[in-house]
Amino acid sequence: LKMSWLWLYLPLHLLTATSLCHSIKAPTTSSQQSFKTNLFNFYHSLILADGKETTVHLLKDIPKRYYFALEEGRVLAPFSITVTPCDVPIEWSILVYKSPPGFPGKATPGDHDTQEVSKSQKAPSMVSTIFNYKGNSVETYMGMSSHSALYLLEFLSTERDTHITVYLTTDTTSGHLYPELPTDPRIDVIGIGPTTVTLTWKHSPSALQHQESIQYCLLVNEKHNYKSLCAAETATRSSGMKLPPTLALSLSPYLLEPQQVMILSNSELSIINKASSGEVRQVCMGTRNTYTVPHLSPSTQYYFDVFIVNLLTNASAAYTGTFARTLEEPEPKVTELKDGKVIHVVLDGKKQKVYSLQYQARHKKIHFTFQLCWGQIRVHITRNGKTVASENLSGLRYLSLKGKLLDTYVVQLRSTEESNSSVKVQASPHFHKPLFPLLPESLKIKSFSKLRTCRSVTIAWLGTQEESKYCVYRKRIEEDQIWGELQSADRCSGPESRHKSEKVLCKYFYDLNLQRAVTTETIKGLEAGTFYLFDVYLFGPSGIPVRYHSKVVKTRKKC
Repeated sequence: LKMSWLWLYLPLHLLTATSLCHSIKAPTTSSQQSFKTNLFNFYHSLILADGKETTVHLLKDIPKRYYFALEEGRVLAPFSITVTPCDVPIEWSILVYKSPPGFPGKATPGDHDTQEVSKSQKAPSMVSTIFNYKGNSVETYMGMSSHSALYLLEFLSTERDTHITVYLTTDTTSGHLYPELPTDPRIDVIGIGPTTVTLTWKHSPSALQHQESIQYCLLVNEKHNYKSLCAAETATRSSGMKLPPTLALSLSPYLLEPQQVMILSNSELSIINKASSGEVRQVCMGTRNTYTVPHLSPSTQYYFDVFIVNLLTNASAAYTGTFARTLEEPEPKVTELKDGKVIHVVLDGKKQKVYSLQYQARHKKIHFTFQLCWGQIRVHITRNGKTVASENLSGLRYLSLKGKLLDTYVVQLRSTEESNSSVKVQASPHFHKPLFPLLPESLKIKSFSKLRTCRSVTIAWLGTQEESKYCVYRKRIEEDQIWGELQSADRCSGPESRHKSEKVLCKYFYDLNLQRAVTTETIKGLEAGTFYLFDVYLFGPSGIPVRYHSKVVKTRKKC
């Protein structure tokens, strides 16, 4: 069965209207609108392409018509029409113009007489509506024609300007443009958490047969399900995402090109593969039919749509959408913080887990101490539900807060980076008996380049006015280990984590004059041209150590 450009089949009243345009008098005010509408509709009656997906742009309240003709080639001529609304509901219908008796499809001189035209217009049996639909679902009409006929498709949008796609085919034996859905096209929710939802769906027969050119795409949003990928792309466009050039089609009402076929190249498929906005989140996962959607908000309803997409033609078919509500986020476990007790907290940065500590004050003034071991952590402190402190931690941090007896403090700790973080926390009403030692102005270790030799290195560090114990450790490392050693250093760990052979010495030191509270040490017995990692540990009255910032020094190669 072939398509035919049978202009002789066009409704004779339209052909006559155009031939008489110059002889028609200027329309009256009452008939002017009707005249313009009929003329407009004729020029927008286009031939619909066979075997291609055509994009049709509709202006509000202005119908648009497409024709296609079927020739008599065998007893029954099958055809199908699929219409996909890409935004708002539309109205569309199929009308058929059948050849009247004595008019088998060939023109005769008498057929062009205006009287015969008038007669054919009065014969209601020659034009019939065989299908009509109103809505925003993807609809397919399957028909059979046993004789030559001219078909008219009429589309109308009454809500706003929009666009649709139309696919006509008269070849029902050599495959389909659209991927095939399984017998059961539902999406099943098999797992729900506070921030994740796990979905599964049955495989499309197309995905099993053509894995290289077929993939599943999932859409997630908080508003509603989408009945087509075309509608979802329209929603993504409206959210402000830039479109590939081939999708930025003109909406001119005088666009007469009948074959606006939306075919995307692989690079332009980013509209499907990489689209992501606050309104619609999209991800494609090849031919996997199970997927866990991450990074959702707790206690929120989400709508999920799965589309099977033909990457060669951009044609798609929609599974039956579903929805699910994520679970409420469980209240974080609260650990009681007791006077003077140190709690070591390790946070998982990937999960952004919050760790909560609760402390009930038995004094008006409370002192919190935080020692950041590694990573980056933000602390948030509330008193009786009201925020009293919130900041990022660095090194050793003291916070003194004044309130009332029996005030309840809640300390929340959160990692601010993807890697793990760790911190030690202490609460105490006795600031004059701190658990951590008094710290110098800087915890940096300085080395003296002029005092470096092939066998020794001289380092210096600041002390305090309080007599404290300082222990020096060294470790031989390779050049490619320097960055890793400095990044992974645990500032809370003490000498117990070091090998005994790394210990150099321990000594006591203090000076009431802070400007003179500096001590130096020359470490001997080193190898020439070698990198060494030096650490200094400060011990206070409680015995809890504070680690200075590690220092890497290379001995001279030649002396």
